[in-house]
Amino acid sequence: MKSWRLGELGGDFALEVMDSPTPGPGELRLRVAAAALNFADLLMRDGKYQEKPPLPYTPGMEVAGVVEALGPGVSGPAPGTRVLAFLNHGALAEQAIAPANRVVAIPDAMPFTDAAAFPIAYGTSHLALDHKARLQPGETLLVLGASGGVGLTAVEIGKRMGARVIASARGAEKLAIARAAGADEVIDSETPDLKAAFKALGGVDVVYDAVGGPGFDAALSACRPEGRLLAIGFASGQVPQVAANLLLVKNLSVMGLYWGGYLKFAPQVLTGSLNTLLGWYAQGGLRPHISHQLPFDQLPQALELLRDRKSTGKIVIRVQD
Repeated sequence: MKSWRLGELGGDFALEVMDSPTPGPGELRLRVAAAALNFADLLMRDGKYQEKPPLPYTPGMEVAGVVEALGPGVSGPAPGTRVLAFLNHGALAEQAIAPANRVVAIPDAMPFTDAAAFPIAYGTSHLALDHKARLQPGETLLVLGASGGVGLTAVEIGKRMGARVIASARGAEKLAIARAAGADEVIDSETPDLKAAFKALGGVDVVYDAVGGPGFDAALSACRPEGRLLAIGFASGQVPQVAANLLLVKNLSVMGLYWGGYLKFAPQVLTGSLNTLLGWYAQGGLRPHISHQLPFDQLPQALELLRDRKSTGKIVIRVQD
Protein backbone atom coordinates (compact mmCIF):
# COMPACT_ATOMS: atom_id res chain seq x y z
CA MET A 1 0.00 0.00 0.00
CA LYS A 2 0.97 3.67 -0.34
CA SER A 3 1.31 5.81 2.76
CA TRP A 4 2.48 9.33 3.59
CA ARG A 5 5.28 9.26 6.18
CA LEU A 6 7.21 11.77 8.27
CA GLY A 7 10.81 10.87 9.08
CA GLU A 8 11.92 13.91 11.10
CA LEU A 9 10.14 16.67 13.00
CA GLY A 10 9.67 19.79 10.92
CA GLY A 11 10.46 17.88 7.72
CA ASP A 12 8.37 17.08 4.68
CA PHE A 13 5.97 14.19 4.35
CA ALA A 14 7.02 11.61 1.76
CA LEU A 15 4.83 9.12 -0.10
CA GLU A 16 6.15 5.59 0.46
CA VAL A 17 5.17 2.01 -0.46
CA MET A 18 4.72 -0.22 2.60
CA ASP A 19 3.40 -3.67 3.46
CA SER A 20 -0.31 -3.93 4.30
CA PRO A 21 -0.74 -3.67 8.10
CA THR A 22 -2.18 -6.54 10.14
CA PRO A 23 -4.74 -5.67 12.84
CA GLY A 24 -3.86 -6.76 16.34
CA PRO A 25 -6.12 -7.56 19.30
CA GLY A 26 -8.92 -5.01 19.59
CA GLU A 27 -8.13 -3.53 16.17
CA LEU A 28 -9.45 -3.64 12.62
CA ARG A 29 -8.11 -2.67 9.22
CA LEU A 30 -9.83 -0.19 6.92
CA ARG A 31 -9.56 0.33 3.20
CA VAL A 32 -9.33 4.11 3.29
CA ALA A 33 -11.57 6.15 1.00
CA ALA A 34 -11.00 9.64 2.45
CA ALA A 35 -9.11 11.40 5.23
CA ALA A 36 -9.55 14.91 6.62
CA LEU A 37 -6.88 17.35 7.73
CA ASN A 38 -6.73 19.25 11.01
CA PHE A 39 -4.53 22.08 12.26
CA ALA A 40 -3.21 19.51 14.72
CA ASP A 41 -1.55 17.70 11.79
CA LEU A 42 0.72 20.72 11.30
CA LEU A 43 1.45 21.01 15.02
CA MET A 44 2.22 17.28 15.26
CA ARG A 45 4.60 17.50 12.31
CA ASP A 46 6.55 20.20 14.17
CA GLY A 47 6.48 18.41 17.53
CA LYS A 48 4.19 21.05 19.06
CA TYR A 49 1.05 18.96 19.61
CA GLN A 50 -0.07 17.16 22.79
CA GLU A 51 0.39 13.80 21.05
CA LYS A 52 3.92 13.03 19.82
CA PRO A 53 3.97 9.77 17.84
CA PRO A 54 7.32 8.01 17.44
CA LEU A 55 9.07 8.67 14.14
CA PRO A 56 8.53 7.74 11.40
CA TYR A 57 4.75 7.98 11.43
CA THR A 58 1.78 8.30 9.08
CA PRO A 59 -0.25 11.50 9.60
CA GLY A 60 -4.01 11.93 9.65
CA MET A 61 -6.52 11.75 12.51
CA GLU A 62 -9.86 11.39 10.69
CA VAL A 63 -10.63 8.61 8.26
CA ALA A 64 -13.55 7.04 6.43
CA GLY A 65 -13.65 3.81 4.47
CA VAL A 66 -14.67 0.17 4.48
CA VAL A 67 -13.79 -2.47 7.08
CA GLU A 68 -11.41 -5.02 5.50
CA ALA A 69 -10.27 -7.28 8.33
CA LEU A 70 -10.85 -7.81 12.06
CA GLY A 71 -8.13 -8.47 14.62
CA PRO A 72 -8.30 -11.10 17.37
CA GLY A 73 -11.20 -10.62 19.76
CA VAL A 74 -13.03 -8.10 17.53
CA SER A 75 -16.62 -8.99 16.64
CA GLY A 76 -17.45 -6.02 14.44
CA PRO A 77 -18.25 -3.94 12.53
CA ALA A 78 -18.20 -6.72 9.94
CA PRO A 79 -15.95 -6.58 6.87
CA GLY A 80 -17.65 -4.56 4.16
CA THR A 81 -19.22 -2.07 6.62
CA ARG A 82 -18.90 1.63 5.73
CA VAL A 83 -17.42 3.45 8.75
CA LEU A 84 -15.61 6.49 10.06
CA ALA A 85 -12.85 6.36 12.66
CA PHE A 86 -10.85 8.81 14.74
CA LEU A 87 -7.15 8.05 15.22
CA ASN A 88 -4.15 9.55 16.95
CA HIS A 89 -2.46 9.34 13.53
CA GLY A 90 -2.33 6.97 10.55
CA ALA A 91 -5.26 8.03 8.33
CA LEU A 92 -3.30 9.18 5.28
CA ALA A 93 -2.63 5.78 3.77
CA GLU A 94 -4.46 3.40 1.48
CA GLN A 95 -5.05 1.11 4.49
CA ALA A 96 -5.28 2.09 8.15
CA ILE A 97 -5.43 0.32 11.49
CA ALA A 98 -8.06 1.59 13.93
CA PRO A 99 -9.02 0.55 17.48
CA ALA A 100 -12.45 -1.05 17.19
CA ASN A 101 -13.86 1.17 19.94
CA ARG A 102 -13.10 4.26 17.83
CA VAL A 103 -15.01 3.07 14.77
CA VAL A 104 -18.60 4.10 14.04
CA ALA A 105 -20.82 2.88 11.20
CA ILE A 106 -22.08 5.66 8.92
CA PRO A 107 -25.44 6.12 7.15
CA ASP A 108 -25.67 4.50 3.71
CA ALA A 109 -26.28 7.87 2.07
CA MET A 110 -23.29 9.58 3.70
CA PRO A 111 -20.42 10.19 1.27
CA PHE A 112 -16.99 9.13 2.52
CA THR A 113 -15.78 12.72 2.13
CA ASP A 114 -18.49 13.94 4.54
CA ALA A 115 -17.70 11.10 6.94
CA ALA A 116 -13.98 11.90 7.02
CA ALA A 117 -14.73 15.57 7.73
CA PHE A 118 -17.17 14.71 10.50
CA PRO A 119 -15.82 13.30 13.79
CA ILE A 120 -13.38 15.82 15.28
CA ALA A 121 -15.02 19.08 14.20
CA TYR A 122 -18.60 18.10 14.99
CA GLY A 123 -17.57 15.97 17.97
CA THR A 124 -15.58 18.83 19.51
CA SER A 125 -18.40 21.33 19.16
CA HIS A 126 -21.13 19.00 20.40
CA LEU A 127 -19.11 17.89 23.42
CA ALA A 128 -18.11 21.47 24.22
CA LEU A 129 -21.55 23.04 23.91
CA ASP A 130 -23.66 20.19 25.29
CA HIS A 131 -21.49 18.18 27.68
CA LYS A 132 -19.30 21.01 29.05
CA ALA A 133 -21.06 24.39 28.68
CA ARG A 134 -24.65 23.08 28.92
CA LEU A 135 -25.79 25.60 26.32
CA GLN A 136 -29.52 26.35 26.74
CA PRO A 137 -32.17 27.43 24.23
CA GLY A 138 -32.41 31.22 24.09
CA GLU A 139 -28.86 31.82 25.31
CA THR A 140 -26.36 33.79 23.23
CA LEU A 141 -23.36 31.89 21.87
CA LEU A 142 -20.31 33.72 20.51
CA VAL A 143 -18.08 31.67 18.19
CA LEU A 144 -14.56 32.97 17.54
CA GLY A 145 -12.91 31.66 14.38
CA ALA A 146 -16.37 30.84 13.07
CA SER A 147 -15.31 29.95 9.52
CA GLY A 148 -12.75 27.31 10.53
CA GLY A 149 -13.10 23.55 10.76
CA VAL A 150 -14.51 23.46 14.29
CA GLY A 151 -15.91 27.00 14.32
CA LEU A 152 -18.46 26.36 11.59
CA THR A 153 -19.72 23.26 13.35
CA ALA A 154 -20.13 25.27 16.58
CA VAL A 155 -22.31 27.75 14.66
CA GLU A 156 -24.36 24.92 13.17
CA ILE A 157 -24.77 22.94 16.39
CA GLY A 158 -25.37 26.04 18.54
CA LYS A 159 -28.20 27.07 16.25
CA ARG A 160 -29.67 23.56 16.35
CA MET A 161 -29.57 23.68 20.16
CA GLY A 162 -31.71 26.82 20.10
CA ALA A 163 -29.09 29.49 20.83
CA ARG A 164 -28.75 32.93 19.31
CA VAL A 165 -25.41 32.66 17.52
CA ILE A 166 -22.89 35.46 16.97
CA ALA A 167 -20.08 34.50 14.59
CA SER A 168 -16.70 36.24 14.45
CA ALA A 169 -14.33 35.65 11.52
CA ARG A 170 -12.00 37.57 9.26
CA GLY A 171 -13.40 39.16 6.09
CA ALA A 172 -16.72 39.32 4.30
CA GLU A 173 -16.32 35.98 2.49
CA LYS A 174 -15.77 34.00 5.69
CA LEU A 175 -18.55 35.86 7.48
CA ALA A 176 -20.94 34.95 4.66
CA ILE A 177 -20.07 31.28 5.14
CA ALA A 178 -20.77 31.55 8.87
CA ARG A 179 -24.07 33.28 8.13
CA ALA A 180 -25.01 30.44 5.77
CA ALA A 181 -24.25 27.94 8.57
CA GLY A 182 -26.87 29.62 10.74
CA ALA A 183 -25.27 32.62 12.47
CA ASP A 184 -27.77 35.29 13.52
CA GLU A 185 -25.14 38.04 13.75
CA VAL A 186 -21.63 38.32 12.30
CA ILE A 187 -18.67 40.47 13.36
CA ASP A 188 -15.39 40.88 11.50
CA SER A 189 -12.54 39.81 13.79
CA GLU A 190 -10.51 42.75 12.41
CA THR A 191 -12.99 45.23 13.94
CA PRO A 192 -10.87 47.80 15.88
CA ASP A 193 -12.88 47.56 19.12
CA LEU A 194 -14.10 43.98 19.37
CA LYS A 195 -15.15 44.34 23.00
CA ALA A 196 -17.49 47.19 22.13
CA ALA A 197 -18.83 45.28 19.12
CA PHE A 198 -19.63 42.20 21.23
CA LYS A 199 -21.24 44.28 23.98
CA ALA A 200 -23.30 46.22 21.43
CA LEU A 201 -25.04 42.96 20.58
CA GLY A 202 -26.17 42.55 24.17
CA GLY A 203 -23.42 40.43 25.68
CA VAL A 204 -22.94 36.67 25.54
CA ASP A 205 -23.61 33.62 27.70
CA VAL A 206 -21.21 31.10 26.11
CA VAL A 207 -17.97 31.77 24.23
CA TYR A 208 -16.48 29.11 21.93
CA ASP A 209 -12.87 30.01 21.14
CA ALA A 210 -10.62 27.98 18.87
CA VAL A 211 -8.35 30.96 18.12
CA GLY A 212 -7.03 32.55 21.31
CA GLY A 213 -5.38 35.95 21.14
CA PRO A 214 -7.15 39.32 21.63
CA GLY A 215 -10.59 37.98 20.67
CA PHE A 216 -10.68 35.93 23.88
CA ASP A 217 -10.05 39.02 26.04
CA ALA A 218 -12.78 40.96 24.25
CA ALA A 219 -15.23 38.08 24.64
CA LEU A 220 -14.37 37.71 28.33
CA SER A 221 -15.29 41.34 28.91
CA ALA A 222 -18.55 40.91 27.01
CA CYS A 223 -19.74 37.91 29.05
CA ARG A 224 -22.90 38.18 31.08
CA PRO A 225 -22.93 36.99 34.71
CA GLU A 226 -22.45 33.20 34.88
CA GLY A 227 -21.03 33.18 31.38
CA ARG A 228 -19.03 30.14 30.27
CA LEU A 229 -15.89 30.41 28.12
CA LEU A 230 -14.70 27.35 26.21
CA ALA A 231 -11.00 27.21 25.33
CA ILE A 232 -10.91 24.89 22.29
CA GLY A 233 -7.58 25.79 20.69
CA PHE A 234 -5.07 28.53 19.92
CA ALA A 235 -4.84 28.82 16.14
CA SER A 236 -3.55 32.39 16.52
CA GLY A 237 -0.51 31.09 18.39
CA GLN A 238 -1.39 33.27 21.40
CA VAL A 239 -2.58 31.55 24.58
CA PRO A 240 -4.88 33.89 26.57
CA GLN A 241 -4.14 34.76 30.18
CA VAL A 242 -7.28 34.97 32.31
CA ALA A 243 -7.73 37.63 35.02
CA ALA A 244 -9.11 35.62 37.93
CA ASN A 245 -10.60 38.71 39.58
CA LEU A 246 -12.92 39.19 36.58
CA LEU A 247 -14.02 35.56 36.85
CA LEU A 248 -14.87 36.15 40.50
CA VAL A 249 -16.75 39.42 40.06
CA LYS A 250 -18.94 38.15 37.21
CA ASN A 251 -19.20 34.51 38.36
CA LEU A 252 -17.67 33.27 35.09
CA SER A 253 -16.38 29.80 34.25
CA VAL A 254 -13.51 29.02 31.89
CA MET A 255 -13.42 25.43 30.60
CA GLY A 256 -10.92 23.64 28.43
CA LEU A 257 -12.01 21.02 25.92
CA TYR A 258 -9.52 18.64 24.32
CA TRP A 259 -11.73 16.22 22.40
CA GLY A 260 -8.97 13.67 21.89
CA GLY A 261 -8.32 13.53 25.63
CA TYR A 262 -11.57 11.62 26.13
CA LEU A 263 -10.09 8.73 24.16
CA LYS A 264 -7.94 7.95 27.21
CA PHE A 265 -10.50 8.13 30.01
CA ALA A 266 -14.03 8.07 28.53
CA PRO A 267 -14.12 6.96 24.86
CA GLN A 268 -17.79 6.04 25.26
CA VAL A 269 -18.58 9.74 25.69
CA LEU A 270 -17.16 10.38 22.21
CA THR A 271 -18.90 7.49 20.49
CA GLY A 272 -22.20 8.39 22.17
CA SER A 273 -21.84 11.99 20.99
CA LEU A 274 -20.98 10.86 17.45
CA ASN A 275 -24.00 8.58 17.28
CA THR A 276 -26.22 11.53 18.24
CA LEU A 277 -24.57 13.68 15.58
CA LEU A 278 -24.86 11.02 12.88
CA GLY A 279 -28.56 10.80 13.71
CA TRP A 280 -28.86 14.54 13.12
CA TYR A 281 -26.96 14.13 9.86
CA ALA A 282 -29.30 11.37 8.69
CA GLN A 283 -32.23 13.68 9.42
CA GLY A 284 -30.68 16.34 7.17
CA GLY A 285 -29.79 18.60 10.09
CA LEU A 286 -26.01 18.77 9.59
CA ARG A 287 -23.95 19.27 6.45
CA PRO A 288 -20.15 19.42 6.67
CA HIS A 289 -18.62 22.38 4.88
CA ILE A 290 -15.66 21.14 2.82
CA SER A 291 -13.89 23.95 1.02
CA HIS A 292 -11.26 21.77 -0.68
CA GLN A 293 -11.09 18.15 -1.83
CA LEU A 294 -7.69 17.07 -3.14
CA PRO A 295 -6.36 13.76 -4.49
CA PHE A 296 -4.07 11.58 -2.38
CA ASP A 297 -0.85 12.70 -4.06
CA GLN A 298 -1.51 16.37 -3.25
CA LEU A 299 -1.15 16.23 0.53
CA PRO A 300 1.67 18.85 0.55
CA GLN A 301 -0.53 21.34 -1.32
CA ALA A 302 -3.42 20.63 1.05
CA LEU A 303 -1.22 21.30 4.09
CA GLU A 304 -0.16 24.62 2.56
CA LEU A 305 -3.81 25.64 2.22
CA LEU A 306 -4.32 24.77 5.89
CA ARG A 307 -1.16 26.55 7.03
CA ASP A 308 -1.93 29.72 5.06
CA ARG A 309 -5.56 29.79 6.26
CA LYS A 310 -6.90 29.64 2.71
CA SER A 311 -9.54 27.07 3.58
CA THR A 312 -12.90 27.30 5.31
CA GLY A 313 -14.50 24.39 7.09
CA LYS A 314 -12.54 21.24 6.27
CA ILE A 315 -9.94 20.03 3.76
CA VAL A 316 -10.44 16.41 2.68
CA ILE A 317 -7.99 14.12 0.89
CA ARG A 318 -9.59 11.60 -1.47
CA VAL A 319 -7.46 8.49 -0.95
CA GLN A 320 -9.31 5.89 -3.05
CA ASP A 321 -12.68 5.75 -4.81
